[in-house]
Amino acid sequence: MNTAIKSMTTRASTTTATADRAPRPTNANRPLNQASGNTSSAASSPAPKPRAIDSLQIGMNWFDERPGGLDRMVASLIESLPAQGVTVRGLVAGSENVRISTHGVVTPFAAPDAPLAKRVVGLRRAAVELRNARMPDVVAAHFALYAAPVLGKFSRVPKVIHFHGPWGDESAHGARGHANVMLRRAVERHVYQRGKLHIVLSQAFGDVLHKQYGVNPRTIRIVPGCVDVDHFSSDIDRRAARTALGLPQDRPMLFCVRRLVSRMGLEDLIDAMFIVRQQVPDVLLTIAGKGPLMAALQARIDYRGLSQHVRLGGFVADEALPLWYRAADVSVVPTTALEGFGLTTIESLASGTPVIVTPVGGLPEAVAPLSPELVLESGGFQALGAGLAGALLGKRVLPGEAECRAYARSNFDLPVIAAQTAAVYREAIDS
Repeated sequence: MNTAIKSMTTRASTTTATADRAPRPTNANRPLNQASGNTSSAASSPAPKPRAIDSLQIGMNWFDERPGGLDRMVASLIESLPAQGVTVRGLVAGSENVRISTHGVVTPFAAPDAPLAKRVVGLRRAAVELRNARMPDVVAAHFALYAAPVLGKFSRVPKVIHFHGPWGDESAHGARGHANVMLRRAVERHVYQRGKLHIVLSQAFGDVLHKQYGVNPRTIRIVPGCVDVDHFSSDIDRRAARTALGLPQDRPMLFCVRRLVSRMGLEDLIDAMFIVRQQVPDVLLTIAGKGPLMAALQARIDYRGLSQHVRLGGFVADEALPLWYRAADVSVVPTTALEGFGLTTIESLASGTPVIVTPVGGLPEAVAPLSPELVLESGGFQALGAGLAGALLGKRVLPGEAECRAYARSNFDLPVIAAQTAAVYREAIDS
Protein backbone atom coordinates (compact mmCIF):
# COMPACT_ATOMS: atom_id res chain seq x y z
CA MET A 1 0.00 0.00 0.00
CA ASN A 2 2.84 2.41 0.77
CA THR A 3 4.24 2.23 -2.79
CA ALA A 4 0.84 3.07 -4.19
CA ILE A 5 0.48 5.93 -1.73
CA LYS A 6 3.80 7.39 -2.85
CA SER A 7 2.70 7.44 -6.49
CA MET A 8 -0.66 8.82 -5.43
CA THR A 9 0.91 11.77 -3.63
CA THR A 10 2.64 12.86 -6.81
CA ARG A 11 -0.70 13.05 -8.60
CA ALA A 12 -2.37 14.68 -5.60
CA SER A 13 0.09 17.53 -5.62
CA THR A 14 -1.29 18.69 -8.99
CA THR A 15 -5.00 17.60 -8.68
CA THR A 16 -6.64 15.18 -7.28
CA ALA A 17 -39.28 -6.28 -2.50
CA THR A 18 -41.73 -6.78 0.30
CA ALA A 19 -44.38 -4.20 1.15
CA ASP A 20 -42.56 -3.06 4.30
CA ARG A 21 -39.23 -2.75 2.50
CA ALA A 22 -37.73 0.75 2.55
CA PRO A 23 -37.83 2.70 -0.74
CA ARG A 24 -34.83 1.87 -2.87
CA PRO A 25 -31.98 4.39 -2.37
CA THR A 26 -31.81 6.79 -5.25
CA ASN A 27 -29.48 8.94 -7.30
CA ALA A 28 -32.04 11.41 -8.62
CA ASN A 29 -34.28 8.68 -7.21
CA ARG A 30 -32.00 5.89 -8.46
CA PRO A 31 -28.85 4.33 -6.91
CA LEU A 32 -25.52 4.31 -8.64
CA ASN A 33 -25.18 1.14 -10.69
CA GLN A 34 -22.49 -1.20 -9.46
CA ALA A 35 -20.59 -0.94 -12.73
CA SER A 36 -21.22 2.73 -13.47
CA GLY A 37 -17.58 3.79 -13.71
CA ASN A 38 -18.10 4.74 -17.38
CA THR A 39 -18.70 8.47 -17.39
CA SER A 40 -18.85 9.08 -21.15
CA SER A 41 -22.00 10.75 -22.41
CA ALA A 42 -21.87 8.93 -25.72
CA ALA A 43 -19.98 5.94 -27.02
CA SER A 44 -18.48 7.98 -29.86
CA SER A 45 -17.03 10.83 -27.78
CA PRO A 46 -14.77 10.80 -24.71
CA ALA A 47 -16.07 12.17 -21.42
CA PRO A 48 -14.89 15.62 -20.41
CA LYS A 49 -12.26 15.63 -17.69
CA PRO A 50 -14.05 16.20 -14.35
CA ARG A 51 -13.11 19.30 -12.43
CA ALA A 52 -10.78 18.88 -9.49
CA ILE A 53 -12.24 18.90 -5.98
CA ASP A 54 -10.67 18.54 -2.56
CA SER A 55 -11.83 15.95 -0.01
CA LEU A 56 -11.10 15.33 3.66
CA GLN A 57 -11.43 11.64 4.57
CA ILE A 58 -12.14 10.90 8.25
CA GLY A 59 -11.25 7.26 8.80
CA MET A 60 -10.67 4.99 11.77
CA ASN A 61 -7.21 3.34 11.78
CA TRP A 62 -4.53 3.14 9.09
CA PHE A 63 -4.70 -0.20 7.27
CA ASP A 64 -0.95 -0.86 7.29
CA GLU A 65 -0.96 -0.65 11.09
CA ARG A 66 -4.36 -2.11 12.04
CA PRO A 67 -5.88 -4.05 9.14
CA GLY A 68 -9.66 -4.07 8.90
CA GLY A 69 -12.34 -3.90 6.22
CA LEU A 70 -13.21 -0.25 6.84
CA ASP A 71 -9.54 0.70 7.02
CA ARG A 72 -8.79 -1.11 3.75
CA MET A 73 -11.61 0.79 2.04
CA VAL A 74 -10.37 4.18 3.26
CA ALA A 75 -6.78 3.42 2.23
CA SER A 76 -7.99 2.24 -1.18
CA LEU A 77 -10.00 5.43 -1.75
CA ILE A 78 -7.09 7.62 -0.65
CA GLU A 79 -4.96 5.77 -3.18
CA SER A 80 -7.40 5.80 -6.10
CA LEU A 81 -9.46 9.00 -5.87
CA PRO A 82 -6.72 11.37 -7.15
CA ALA A 83 -6.96 9.73 -10.59
CA GLN A 84 -10.62 10.82 -10.59
CA GLY A 85 -9.74 14.45 -9.92
CA VAL A 86 -10.34 14.25 -6.17
CA THR A 87 -7.50 15.52 -4.02
CA VAL A 88 -7.42 13.65 -0.71
CA ARG A 89 -6.31 14.35 2.83
CA GLY A 90 -6.93 11.82 5.59
CA LEU A 91 -7.43 11.79 9.35
CA VAL A 92 -6.92 8.48 11.16
CA ALA A 93 -5.74 7.07 14.46
CA GLY A 94 -2.19 5.87 14.03
CA SER A 95 1.50 6.44 14.66
CA GLU A 96 3.67 9.15 13.14
CA ASN A 97 4.82 6.54 10.62
CA VAL A 98 1.47 7.06 8.88
CA ARG A 99 2.33 10.67 8.09
CA ILE A 100 5.80 9.66 6.90
CA SER A 101 4.73 6.71 4.75
CA THR A 102 1.98 8.73 3.03
CA HIS A 103 4.16 11.83 2.56
CA GLY A 104 1.80 13.91 4.67
CA VAL A 105 -1.39 12.92 2.84
CA VAL A 106 -2.76 11.16 5.93
CA THR A 107 -2.55 12.84 9.35
CA PRO A 108 -2.47 10.61 12.46
CA PHE A 109 -4.13 12.38 15.37
CA ALA A 110 -3.41 9.87 18.19
CA ALA A 111 -2.46 6.27 18.80
CA PRO A 112 -5.42 3.87 18.28
CA ASP A 113 -5.14 2.56 21.85
CA ALA A 114 -4.76 6.00 23.47
CA PRO A 115 -7.50 7.00 25.96
CA LEU A 116 -10.61 8.22 24.18
CA ALA A 117 -10.30 11.74 25.60
CA LYS A 118 -6.76 12.04 24.21
CA ARG A 119 -7.90 10.77 20.82
CA VAL A 120 -10.75 13.29 20.67
CA VAL A 121 -8.50 16.21 21.64
CA GLY A 122 -5.92 15.18 19.06
CA LEU A 123 -8.60 14.68 16.43
CA ARG A 124 -10.14 18.11 16.92
CA ARG A 125 -6.73 19.80 16.88
CA ALA A 126 -5.70 18.03 13.68
CA ALA A 127 -9.03 18.78 11.99
CA VAL A 128 -8.71 22.50 12.74
CA GLU A 129 -5.15 22.56 11.41
CA LEU A 130 -6.23 20.90 8.16
CA ARG A 131 -9.21 23.24 7.85
CA ASN A 132 -7.06 26.32 8.39
CA ALA A 133 -4.53 25.12 5.84
CA ARG A 134 -7.24 24.58 3.22
CA MET A 135 -11.01 24.27 3.48
CA PRO A 136 -12.10 21.07 1.71
CA ASP A 137 -14.90 20.97 -0.85
CA VAL A 138 -16.39 17.88 0.79
CA VAL A 139 -15.92 15.96 4.04
CA ALA A 140 -16.19 12.18 3.74
CA ALA A 141 -16.79 10.47 7.11
CA HIS A 142 -16.19 6.74 7.49
CA PHE A 143 -16.39 6.21 11.26
CA ALA A 144 -19.05 7.81 13.44
CA LEU A 145 -16.97 8.05 16.62
CA TYR A 146 -14.31 10.16 14.92
CA ALA A 147 -16.72 12.12 12.74
CA ALA A 148 -18.93 13.30 15.61
CA PRO A 149 -16.37 15.62 17.32
CA VAL A 150 -15.26 17.40 14.13
CA LEU A 151 -18.15 17.71 11.66
CA GLY A 152 -19.09 21.01 13.31
CA LYS A 153 -15.66 22.37 12.38
CA PHE A 154 -16.79 22.21 8.74
CA SER A 155 -20.29 23.59 9.16
CA ARG A 156 -20.66 24.92 5.61
CA VAL A 157 -18.95 22.04 3.86
CA PRO A 158 -21.18 19.26 2.45
CA LYS A 159 -20.74 15.94 4.22
CA VAL A 160 -20.89 12.50 2.63
CA ILE A 161 -21.27 9.71 5.18
CA HIS A 162 -19.85 6.32 4.22
CA PHE A 163 -21.93 3.75 6.11
CA HIS A 164 -19.71 0.68 6.57
CA GLY A 165 -22.07 -1.00 9.04
CA PRO A 166 -24.08 -0.47 12.24
CA TRP A 167 -21.28 0.12 14.74
CA GLY A 168 -23.54 -0.19 17.80
CA ASP A 169 -25.14 -3.41 16.60
CA GLU A 170 -21.76 -4.93 15.80
CA SER A 171 -20.58 -4.21 19.33
CA ALA A 172 -23.76 -5.79 20.69
CA HIS A 173 -22.48 -9.11 19.30
CA GLY A 174 -19.42 -8.80 21.51
CA ALA A 175 -19.00 -8.26 25.22
CA ARG A 176 -20.15 -4.63 25.35
CA GLY A 177 -22.73 -3.63 27.95
CA HIS A 178 -26.16 -2.34 27.04
CA ALA A 179 -25.36 1.26 27.97
CA ASN A 180 -22.24 1.20 25.81
CA VAL A 181 -24.19 -0.12 22.84
CA MET A 182 -26.92 2.50 23.23
CA LEU A 183 -24.32 5.27 23.42
CA ARG A 184 -22.72 4.10 20.19
CA ARG A 185 -26.08 4.04 18.45
CA ALA A 186 -26.78 7.60 19.62
CA VAL A 187 -23.43 8.77 18.23
CA GLU A 188 -24.21 7.06 14.93
CA ARG A 189 -27.64 8.63 14.63
CA HIS A 190 -26.17 12.07 15.36
CA VAL A 191 -23.57 11.69 12.61
CA TYR A 192 -25.80 10.06 10.00
CA GLN A 193 -28.43 12.76 10.33
CA ARG A 194 -25.82 15.38 9.42
CA GLY A 195 -24.90 13.85 6.08
CA LYS A 196 -26.00 15.51 2.87
CA LEU A 197 -25.54 12.24 1.02
CA HIS A 198 -24.82 8.73 2.27
CA ILE A 199 -22.84 5.96 0.60
CA VAL A 200 -23.73 2.35 1.44
CA LEU A 201 -22.13 -0.87 0.25
CA SER A 202 -25.37 -2.60 -0.68
CA GLN A 203 -29.13 -2.30 -0.84
CA ALA A 204 -29.23 -4.34 2.38
CA PHE A 205 -27.25 -1.67 4.22
CA GLY A 206 -29.33 1.05 2.57
CA ASP A 207 -32.36 -0.52 4.22
CA VAL A 208 -30.58 -0.59 7.59
CA LEU A 209 -29.58 3.06 7.29
CA HIS A 210 -33.14 4.10 6.47
CA LYS A 211 -35.10 1.87 8.85
CA GLN A 212 -32.79 1.87 11.86
CA TYR A 213 -31.37 5.40 11.74
CA GLY A 214 -34.15 7.29 9.99
CA VAL A 215 -32.01 8.48 7.07
CA ASN A 216 -34.01 9.73 4.10
CA PRO A 217 -33.65 7.14 1.32
CA ARG A 218 -33.37 9.94 -1.25
CA THR A 219 -29.92 10.73 0.17
CA ILE A 220 -28.61 7.16 -0.05
CA ARG A 221 -26.33 6.01 -2.86
CA ILE A 222 -25.10 2.46 -3.39
CA VAL A 223 -21.38 2.16 -4.11
CA PRO A 224 -20.03 -1.35 -3.47
CA GLY A 225 -16.71 -2.20 -1.89
CA CYS A 226 -13.48 -2.12 -3.87
CA VAL A 227 -10.32 -4.16 -4.07
CA ASP A 228 -7.03 -3.77 -5.87
CA VAL A 229 -7.66 -6.52 -8.40
CA ASP A 230 -4.05 -6.46 -9.60
CA HIS A 231 -2.89 -7.26 -6.06
CA PHE A 232 -5.02 -10.42 -5.93
CA SER A 233 -4.87 -11.41 -9.59
CA SER A 234 -1.58 -13.29 -9.53
CA ASP A 235 -0.40 -15.51 -12.38
CA ILE A 236 0.62 -18.20 -9.91
CA ASP A 237 -1.34 -21.45 -10.26
CA ARG A 238 -2.91 -23.51 -7.50
CA ARG A 239 -0.08 -26.04 -7.30
CA ALA A 240 2.58 -23.33 -7.00
CA ALA A 241 0.52 -21.48 -4.37
CA ARG A 242 0.23 -24.63 -2.26
CA THR A 243 3.93 -25.30 -2.58
CA ALA A 244 4.74 -21.77 -1.44
CA LEU A 245 2.47 -22.15 1.61
CA GLY A 246 3.59 -25.68 2.47
CA LEU A 247 0.10 -27.09 1.84
CA PRO A 248 -0.70 -30.60 0.53
CA GLN A 249 -1.24 -30.95 -3.22
CA ASP A 250 -3.60 -33.90 -3.10
CA ARG A 251 -6.43 -32.64 -0.85
CA PRO A 252 -9.54 -30.60 -1.73
CA MET A 253 -9.08 -27.31 0.09
CA LEU A 254 -11.41 -24.66 1.47
CA PHE A 255 -10.38 -21.24 2.77
CA CYS A 256 -12.13 -18.73 5.02
CA VAL A 257 -10.70 -15.46 6.32
CA ARG A 258 -12.72 -13.80 9.07
CA ARG A 259 -12.35 -12.03 12.37
CA LEU A 260 -12.97 -14.70 15.01
CA VAL A 261 -16.19 -13.30 16.50
CA SER A 262 -19.63 -14.85 16.81
CA ARG A 263 -21.52 -13.13 13.98
CA MET A 264 -19.06 -14.48 11.39
CA GLY A 265 -20.72 -17.91 11.46
CA LEU A 266 -17.53 -19.84 12.15
CA GLU A 267 -19.25 -22.16 14.60
CA ASP A 268 -21.66 -23.15 11.82
CA LEU A 269 -18.77 -23.62 9.42
CA ILE A 270 -16.94 -25.99 11.75
CA ASP A 271 -20.12 -27.99 12.32
CA ALA A 272 -20.67 -28.04 8.55
CA MET A 273 -17.27 -29.64 8.05
CA PHE A 274 -18.52 -32.72 9.89
CA ILE A 275 -21.00 -33.10 7.01
CA VAL A 276 -18.48 -32.24 4.29
CA ARG A 277 -16.02 -34.81 5.61
CA GLN A 278 -18.58 -37.60 5.16
CA GLN A 279 -18.70 -36.92 1.41
CA VAL A 280 -15.17 -35.59 0.85
CA PRO A 281 -13.03 -37.58 3.32
CA ASP A 282 -9.74 -35.79 2.61
CA VAL A 283 -11.09 -32.23 2.72
CA LEU A 284 -9.06 -29.54 4.50
CA LEU A 285 -10.39 -26.15 5.64
CA THR A 286 -8.14 -23.32 6.80
CA ILE A 287 -9.75 -20.50 8.81
CA ALA A 288 -7.51 -17.43 8.82
CA GLY A 289 -7.91 -14.58 11.29
CA LYS A 290 -7.67 -13.73 14.93
CA GLY A 291 -10.15 -12.76 17.61
CA PRO A 292 -11.65 -13.65 20.98
CA LEU A 293 -13.21 -16.94 19.80
CA MET A 294 -9.95 -18.65 18.88
CA ALA A 295 -9.82 -20.96 21.90
CA ALA A 296 -13.53 -21.79 21.70
CA LEU A 297 -13.29 -22.58 17.98
CA GLN A 298 -10.29 -24.84 18.53
CA ALA A 299 -12.21 -26.66 21.25
CA ARG A 300 -15.13 -27.10 18.86
CA ILE A 301 -12.81 -28.52 16.20
CA ASP A 302 -11.37 -31.02 18.66
CA TYR A 303 -14.79 -31.98 20.01
CA ARG A 304 -16.06 -32.71 16.50
CA GLY A 305 -13.00 -34.81 15.75
CA LEU A 306 -12.01 -32.49 12.91
CA SER A 307 -8.41 -31.68 13.84
CA GLN A 308 -7.19 -33.30 10.59
CA HIS A 309 -9.75 -31.40 8.52
CA VAL A 310 -9.99 -27.90 10.01
CA ARG A 311 -7.05 -25.65 10.89
CA LEU A 312 -6.99 -22.23 12.50
CA GLY A 313 -4.36 -20.39 10.49
CA GLY A 314 -4.13 -17.25 12.64
CA PHE A 315 -3.47 -13.83 11.17
CA VAL A 316 -2.53 -13.82 7.48
CA ALA A 317 -0.67 -10.76 6.22
CA ASP A 318 -2.21 -8.86 3.33
CA GLU A 319 0.73 -9.77 1.10
CA ALA A 320 0.06 -13.50 1.61
CA LEU A 321 -3.71 -13.44 1.09
CA PRO A 322 -3.59 -13.88 -2.71
CA LEU A 323 -1.60 -17.10 -2.25
CA TRP A 324 -4.14 -18.49 0.21
CA TYR A 325 -7.06 -17.73 -2.08
CA ARG A 326 -5.24 -19.29 -5.05
CA ALA A 327 -4.36 -22.39 -3.04
CA ALA A 328 -8.04 -23.10 -2.28
CA ASP A 329 -10.52 -24.84 -4.54
CA VAL A 330 -13.32 -22.77 -2.99
CA SER A 331 -13.46 -20.03 -0.37
CA VAL A 332 -16.40 -19.50 1.97
CA VAL A 333 -18.05 -16.60 3.82
CA PRO A 334 -20.42 -18.11 6.44
CA THR A 335 -21.60 -14.87 8.10
CA THR A 336 -24.81 -14.99 10.15
CA ALA A 337 -25.49 -11.25 10.67
CA LEU A 338 -24.50 -7.64 9.84
CA GLU A 339 -22.65 -8.27 6.59
CA GLY A 340 -23.06 -5.27 4.32
CA PHE A 341 -20.89 -6.47 1.46
CA GLY A 342 -17.99 -8.76 2.37
CA LEU A 343 -14.72 -7.61 0.80
CA THR A 344 -13.35 -11.13 1.14
CA THR A 345 -15.84 -12.28 -1.50
CA ILE A 346 -14.30 -9.96 -4.08
CA GLU A 347 -10.75 -10.69 -2.95
CA SER A 348 -11.40 -14.37 -3.62
CA LEU A 349 -12.96 -13.73 -7.02
CA ALA A 350 -10.10 -11.40 -7.99
CA SER A 351 -7.77 -14.29 -7.16
CA GLY A 352 -9.73 -16.55 -9.50
CA THR A 353 -11.26 -18.66 -6.74
CA PRO A 354 -15.06 -18.99 -6.49
CA VAL A 355 -16.65 -18.14 -3.14
CA ILE A 356 -19.69 -19.66 -1.43
CA VAL A 357 -21.69 -17.22 0.74
CA THR A 358 -24.65 -17.38 3.08
CA PRO A 359 -27.80 -15.41 2.08
CA VAL A 360 -27.09 -12.68 4.64
CA GLY A 361 -27.11 -8.90 4.19
CA GLY A 362 -25.30 -7.69 1.10
CA LEU A 363 -23.45 -10.95 0.37
CA PRO A 364 -25.91 -12.12 -2.31
CA GLU A 365 -25.78 -8.70 -3.99
CA ALA A 366 -22.01 -8.98 -4.29
CA VAL A 367 -21.82 -12.38 -5.99
CA ALA A 368 -25.22 -13.47 -7.36
CA PRO A 369 -24.86 -11.47 -10.60
CA LEU A 370 -21.84 -13.68 -11.39
CA SER A 371 -23.64 -16.91 -10.49
CA PRO A 372 -26.61 -17.71 -8.22
CA GLU A 373 -24.84 -20.96 -7.36
CA LEU A 374 -22.45 -18.94 -5.20
CA VAL A 375 -25.27 -18.14 -2.76
CA LEU A 376 -26.51 -20.85 -0.40
CA GLU A 377 -30.24 -21.47 -0.17
CA SER A 378 -30.25 -20.79 3.57
CA GLY A 379 -27.99 -20.25 6.55
CA GLY A 380 -26.99 -22.83 9.15
CA PHE A 381 -24.49 -25.66 9.22
CA GLN A 382 -26.59 -28.08 7.18
CA ALA A 383 -26.89 -25.72 4.20
CA LEU A 384 -23.20 -24.88 4.50
CA GLY A 385 -22.23 -28.53 4.58
CA ALA A 386 -24.39 -29.49 1.61
CA GLY A 387 -23.27 -26.47 -0.43
CA LEU A 388 -19.55 -26.92 0.18
CA ALA A 389 -19.64 -30.66 -0.44
CA GLY A 390 -21.59 -30.08 -3.65
CA ALA A 391 -19.06 -27.50 -4.82
CA LEU A 392 -16.08 -29.77 -4.17
CA LEU A 393 -17.76 -32.74 -5.86
CA GLY A 394 -18.79 -30.73 -8.91
CA LYS A 395 -22.50 -31.08 -8.22
CA ARG A 396 -22.75 -27.35 -7.66
CA VAL A 397 -21.39 -25.72 -10.82
CA LEU A 398 -19.32 -22.66 -9.97
CA PRO A 399 -17.74 -20.08 -12.28
CA GLY A 400 -14.19 -20.67 -13.45
CA GLU A 401 -11.03 -18.72 -12.76
CA ALA A 402 -11.30 -16.39 -15.77
CA GLU A 403 -14.95 -15.60 -15.09
CA CYS A 404 -14.27 -14.79 -11.44
CA ARG A 405 -11.41 -12.43 -12.26
CA ALA A 406 -13.24 -10.66 -15.09
CA TYR A 407 -16.28 -10.07 -12.87
CA ALA A 408 -14.16 -8.63 -10.06
CA ARG A 409 -12.21 -6.35 -12.39
CA SER A 410 -15.22 -4.93 -14.24
CA ASN A 411 -17.34 -4.32 -11.15
CA PHE A 412 -15.13 -3.77 -8.09
CA ASP A 413 -11.63 -2.69 -9.16
CA LEU A 414 -10.26 0.51 -7.62
CA PRO A 415 -10.78 2.80 -10.64
CA VAL A 416 -14.39 1.64 -11.09
CA ILE A 417 -15.40 2.30 -7.49
CA ALA A 418 -13.33 5.49 -7.20
CA ALA A 419 -15.22 6.92 -10.18
CA GLN A 420 -18.57 6.13 -8.57
CA THR A 421 -17.45 7.61 -5.25
CA ALA A 422 -16.17 10.78 -6.90
CA ALA A 423 -19.52 11.17 -8.66
CA VAL A 424 -21.32 11.14 -5.30
CA TYR A 425 -18.92 13.72 -3.87
CA ARG A 426 -19.55 16.04 -6.82
CA GLU A 427 -23.29 15.54 -6.47
CA ALA A 428 -23.08 16.55 -2.80
CA ILE A 429 -21.15 19.70 -3.74
CA ASP A 430 -23.43 20.67 -6.63
CA SER A 431 -26.86 19.88 -5.19
